[in-house]
Amino acid sequence: MRRAGTALLAACAAVVTLTSVAAAPAPGRGRDGGGGGLGPCTGTAPVVCHLDVAPGTYRVRVRLGGGPQAGSTSVTAEARRTMLAETPNAAGETVRRAFTVDVRDPEGEPTGATGSPGLDLTFGGAAPRLASLEAVRVRTPQLLLAGDSTVCDQASAPYTGWGQQLPQYLSDRISVSNYADSGESSQSFRDNPALFPALRARIRPGDLVLVQLAHNDKQTDRDTYRANLRAMVEDVRAEGGRPVLVTPIVRRWFNADGTLDNGTALLVNGLGVDLPAEIRALSGELRTPLVDLTALTRARVEELGPEGSKALYLYDEKRDNTHTSARGASEYAALVLGELRGQGLVPDRAVR
Repeated sequence: MRRAGTALLAACAAVVTLTSVAAAPAPGRGRDGGGGGLGPCTGTAPVVCHLDVAPGTYRVRVRLGGGPQAGSTSVTAEARRTMLAETPNAAGETVRRAFTVDVRDPEGEPTGATGSPGLDLTFGGAAPRLASLEAVRVRTPQLLLAGDSTVCDQASAPYTGWGQQLPQYLSDRISVSNYADSGESSQSFRDNPALFPALRARIRPGDLVLVQLAHNDKQTDRDTYRANLRAMVEDVRAEGGRPVLVTPIVRRWFNADGTLDNGTALLVNGLGVDLPAEIRALSGELRTPLVDLTALTRARVEELGPEGSKALYLYDEKRDNTHTSARGASEYAALVLGELRGQGLVPDRAVR
């Protein structure tokens, strides 16, 4: 929304502003229709800011730098969502950036801890330099995510879902609402009121809804699996949304020849159901866009090989060949966005 529309927006949404916070904690000031305000920013490296706002979608505008020292600043929001990759500024240079944040309760995984009310922003990086910030409640197109632990907003490092890293690649013209949740199968995600039903209630006409569910369908039979995905596609369309089926990221499970050509890596479940193949087939039958993330991540893992690919997963930290590191999640989020952009599902103006 243009700044010229702020007078209209103020009647129904919050506007909070804070200036000159990088050098020291600042109490800030704010105003909104409900009498809310902006809590203090504290610290210098990182700078942590709390905005006392109601749930909703907020466009955050920040000024970085402007002082006598060079800086390098990254931004995370709420449950460790990466909103801005490390951004340098030269001494005396001011850099302006904007992004949108989905503020909701719970702020991370839908079945996880509630978190704190309002909007929390952390300005980190090698040398964070926050000069000012403003948050305005807005209504933007949404990109909603249905998925498992490989997608979700993971609460604790080093675990990182690709949905958690996706916002850093997007402009303030679109918001990411991540309803992915650890341990969920296609059936449990569909059935739990906090998951697909809550996501469905958020869908507005034209919104994208990405569905990646397979890792926990270890004993789901073919007919049930297809029925669950079909039902979610149909429900998204009933709300005017645009469903996108996403095949799961591969497990880092190599054959002796350095390939991932095995059922463990490629998500063939315990009943012999080739889950990515079923997703591909269903995409064609339902004429639903497909992001073949299985194929994309397989190519990347095989390219790096058994040793280099360890950095994409939590092998060194946890001997975990399923869950991704921050680097892996960032790379896989970029692959997803590349496919969405290539298919014309996300316009160029929505990409940073």
